[in-house]
Amino acid sequence: MAKAARTVAAWRTYREVTRAGPGLGARLRGIPRMIGAALRGSYPGMSRGMLATMGLGVIYLISPIDVIPEFLAVIGVADDFGVFLWLMASLLGESGRYLEWERTHSAAGKTSGMAPPAPGTPGTGPRS
Repeated sequence: MAKAARTVAAWRTYREVTRAGPGLGARLRGIPRMIGAALRGSYPGMSRGMLATMGLGVIYLISPIDVIPEFLAVIGVADDFGVFLWLMASLLGESGRYLEWERTHSAAGKTSGMAPPAPGTPGTGPRS
């Protein structure tokens, strides 16, 4: 019964994240670019605090130290699974927003990290 509930929770998370926008593969490929852009400060959608929180989630998942020990059967695995679902939903959801942001900014020529020239800057307007 618990396994079925976890499967349903995972499926709901997946459906919620991929309901609209880029597909799962594109979101997964976008995660490293999103993290890099967030670390450089060029992506305003993710703060360093959120990155740190996600990093703590990864550390919690791979750490041998657990809040609820694994030997407590279903309960011990549930906390890890909850952190995993939160982490995946956060990463996939934010990577979808990042891909949309990246697409709109690359169309405007802003992915280089440089702001477009201000109006009236010499060499950018029509010649008189």
